[in-house]
Amino acid sequence: MKRDSVPEFAIVGHPNEGKSSVVSTLAEDDSVRISPTPGETIECQTFPVTIDGREIIRFTDTPGFQNPRRTLEWMRGYDGPDDTMAAAFRESHAGDPDFQDDVELFRPIAQGAGIIYVVDGSRPLRGVDTAEMEILRLTGRPRMAIINCKETEAGYIEQWKAEFRKHFNAVRVFNAHKATYAERISLLENLKSIDQDWQPALEAVIAAFKQDWAYRNAQTSEIICTLLESCLTHSVSRNFTDKTDEAAAKKALKERFNQDIAQMEQDAHRKIRRLFKHNIFNVDLPPQSILHEDLFNDRTWQFLGLTPRQLITAAGLGGAAVGALVDIAAHGLTFGVFSAIGGVVGAGWAAFGGAEQLAKAKVVGMHLGGTQIQVGPMGNIQFFYILLDRALIFYSHIINWAHGRRGLPAAAKPHAKDVAKAGFATEWDDASKSLSAAFFKAAKSEDDSRLPDRRKEMKRFIVETLNRISRSERPYGLVFRNE
Repeated sequence: MKRDSVPEFAIVGHPNEGKSSVVSTLAEDDSVRISPTPGETIECQTFPVTIDGREIIRFTDTPGFQNPRRTLEWMRGYDGPDDTMAAAFRESHAGDPDFQDDVELFRPIAQGAGIIYVVDGSRPLRGVDTAEMEILRLTGRPRMAIINCKETEAGYIEQWKAEFRKHFNAVRVFNAHKATYAERISLLENLKSIDQDWQPALEAVIAAFKQDWAYRNAQTSEIICTLLESCLTHSVSRNFTDKTDEAAAKKALKERFNQDIAQMEQDAHRKIRRLFKHNIFNVDLPPQSILHEDLFNDRTWQFLGLTPRQLITAAGLGGAAVGALVDIAAHGLTFGVFSAIGGVVGAGWAAFGGAEQLAKAKVVGMHLGGTQIQVGPMGNIQFFYILLDRALIFYSHIINWAHGRRGLPAAAKPHAKDVAKAGFATEWDDASKSLSAAFFKAAKSEDDSRLPDRRKEMKRFIVETLNRISRSERPYGLVFRNE
């Protein structure tokens, strides 16, 4: 380990085997240059992982091996101390263009870095690979081997594993384009076993990663709660005279309301994306994600939120008032069609209105003359569940988008039985629906003193949901887009 006690791992291997993708994913850094052209990396570049202003681990991208057979021949003839072999090789070959990449590759290793050796598991083992493995074994540095392999190209994995066990302290199959948070933590857990002296430092790294992930989930929960409150209380209005085209004014106001809500959602999603360090490249949503559909699109309402039966139950759990919410502060100038007063029955009717009825406008006389149109706030509890579903689905896409990925493969078409509902809310139990309905009711009431407590409960529930999503491999939010 380097003298400053920050663990560093050199990511080494043959050119174009996925080293840069592995670095980008492990460091959660999308600034790592990834190119399909072999030999693009000609100098070592270190990518530190910093949490709370403190560097906890480093991953160094290296050039590919240039001359492994001749390098191995030199090492077998070396008769100096083992711990200075890498430095001696660099000194012996400095300035030799035939070993330029090899000399650069050994720089972090000579300075005390551990080794992560990356191979492309979609191809068979070659003689040059064996030479590279032996070179790394002779350095005496703690080392792990990674088989960077796609699920559909796994025919050579066992061959690679058998050879790796002769040369490395640990072996992992790791898809740098699809690795989840749990898989990254699992890889770090394996790194602990490569050398006893490195174990305490790596345990501290893992603890820091987990603590940081918990912080990000807490921040995500705050962002989502703020989004829900903002959208549930938002309204737009305008005054007009007899000369104003009422129909055109209503239409324009509805469009403005929808645009405002869409912008709030986009801003919240952008904040979540940045929390998980996707700062440079836009994250491409899976091609069949429901998030490609507009928030107010009928398909969104078909696939997200609760079923009609669940909506009626949710209204009952939250109290009959959930189905009869009227924005008293606005004197009822909200979505009148959703201000039903029939208790549970009213709640069901209101919730079944669908996306088409969401942007109803009310026209009323003003105290001082003239007329006012107001659209919002939203009174439909299904809107609340759909907005929440979309935020959770976006989170699930973001955390499962590895930083080493630079493109999106075609997704398999889901089976029809899997797409009746594509969100999270439909799977919640009665206690969760009751908690959500209580938050909805409190958020809608301007004078509800219980809102701070309801918000805390909702934030805790969202964090628990985010933690479950982190551990899940289910592709939420995938539906048929071209039925």
